[in-house]
Amino acid sequence: CRNWRTVKFDNMKKLLSITMLLISSLFIYAQQDVTKFLGIPVDGSKSEMIQKLKAKGYTSSPLDKDVLVGEFNGADVNIHVVTNNNKVYRIMICDVNNIDERAIQIRFNRLCEQFVNNSKYSSLPLEEYMIPDDEDISYEITVHKKRYEAVFYQKTDETFMAKQIEAAFPQYTKEQLANPSEELRAEIVNFVTQYISKKAVWFMINERLGKYCITMYYDNEYNNANGEDL
Repeated sequence: CRNWRTVKFDNMKKLLSITMLLISSLFIYAQQDVTKFLGIPVDGSKSEMIQKLKAKGYTSSPLDKDVLVGEFNGADVNIHVVTNNNKVYRIMICDVNNIDERAIQIRFNRLCEQFVNNSKYSSLPLEEYMIPDDEDISYEITVHKKRYEAVFYQKTDETFMAKQIEAAFPQYTKEQLANPSEELRAEIVNFVTQYISKKAVWFMINERLGKYCITMYYDNEYNNANGEDL
């Protein structure tokens, strides 16, 4: 007959095993559900990503084999693959051509409309992003150091997200998660917000010698540096 210490120890081992399994499964799902660029997960090694982009029709720049050139969303661009600890965490897309102030205002606003109207993304209302027609972009950048940028987040399938919530809150039943208290609702909102924030896609206006261009970023925050190397 086992004594109470043995039973307690066995129960602790079972609880620890279950907890680790939940954490492990959540991590695996999270790594599968990362930001995508042209349908390609922003993940893996730099060489793998470059080969996948070349399969999409992009070619190496004659100036730098690690920079790809081609067309994206109607614009000629240079594509940079950025890594952390040999894992891709960002795809940076830079306009090749510089344009004037009025043209960049139109281009920026048009991109905002495209993202807001794209069902793959979560966003604020369109008016929160738009640059007014009468805004002096050059003055705002030069004098007020204003950054013109817009951030969007790639959505996760609702069924998939429900599974992540269940895994993150194993102490609650499905019924409790479906009808949460105010306190639990706040915890779930915080969890979902943190989860979705890992899949950011954003762009900004850059000034180059009195002209302007758009730089766009597809970020996988799971692979970004978080101070672990300090």
